[in-house]
Amino acid sequence: MKRKFALLLAGIVLVLGLVLLFGRGWIAQRAFEAALDRNVGIDQSAKLGDGLHAYFCGSGSPMPDADRAGPCIAVLAGNQAFVFDAGSGSIRKLMRMGFPMEKIQAAFLTHLHSDHIDGLGELMLQAWIAAGRSAPLPIYGPEGTDKVVAGFDQAYTIDSTYRIAHHGPNIAHPTGFGGSASLITLPDGTDSKVVYDKDGVRITVIRVNHAPVAPAFGYRIDYKGRAIAISGDTVYSPAFTTAAKGSDVMFHEALNKPMVAALGNKLAERGHAANAQIMHDIQGYHASPEDAARSAKEAGVKALVLYHLVPPLPSGLIEPLFLGDAPKVFGGTLKVGRDGMIVSLPAGGKDVKFSKAF
Repeated sequence: MKRKFALLLAGIVLVLGLVLLFGRGWIAQRAFEAALDRNVGIDQSAKLGDGLHAYFCGSGSPMPDADRAGPCIAVLAGNQAFVFDAGSGSIRKLMRMGFPMEKIQAAFLTHLHSDHIDGLGELMLQAWIAAGRSAPLPIYGPEGTDKVVAGFDQAYTIDSTYRIAHHGPNIAHPTGFGGSASLITLPDGTDSKVVYDKDGVRITVIRVNHAPVAPAFGYRIDYKGRAIAISGDTVYSPAFTTAAKGSDVMFHEALNKPMVAALGNKLAERGHAANAQIMHDIQGYHASPEDAARSAKEAGVKALVLYHLVPPLPSGLIEPLFLGDAPKVFGGTLKVGRDGMIVSLPAGGKDVKFSKAF
């Protein structure tokens, strides 16, 4: 009996070995075909349903972070899509999330710090080719946005000629290349105004304090009774808090000052005086997690999601240290943003749903 069992076991092992040896190509082919069926040419956003959906395409900062791209939050409101900031690597994350590029109406910039715009060229390119645009992508932002857009247009012009020659003008529409800048101005004494109002989607720009960077903006997006507020880079800002009142979710930047100070001290200790000074300087124009929690509490939002995280958080074990006393300040849902996260607000409802695209 034992001999028969041993022979049976040996036979199973042999068969499995042969499958692994000669069947790997077949297994790989089936896996590839299954991935094609699940993902290619399918609107992944359709399963979300009607509502306001925020895609975290970049929850990081200028500091190196293997897990987080530069600042970027994309919003799908019904059949209209928008991108707020385009940090380094964020657009590839966004496309991996299955964001409907063909529905993009416009991009909005919070300010012109490099870490918020260094993916703008890739956004303009993908909006043109992947989305098949026949007109430049509208890009709204503060004074100077026209210079930034013109610079990216110039940098990508040669590439555009290659794509038109290769794919033909029916695919790479010559008139769809690049961006079209729309400058946002807020008169003195005015803290907010509506800058986009079309087919049920209203976008309000909000003045925030990121001095010496000025102007710097946050945004509020309203659709079918649901709303989100995006801080951009700022210290605690009463104007942003006021404009965010009545919204469901606040996305707020956050910098943990004791952790950044510790980084600066270590840099100084090891002879990097200039970088140590930078660690000191950046504490003065960013909000702490507690500041963000205060803003969320005063605005009365249901959920607060932190992004533009400084310093990077290589492990979830560090998150409680990063949050500090923020959970004591804000009693609603509080989350540390992660690339691939989707926050959904179904139209006509009150729920705030969190999911992951990857």
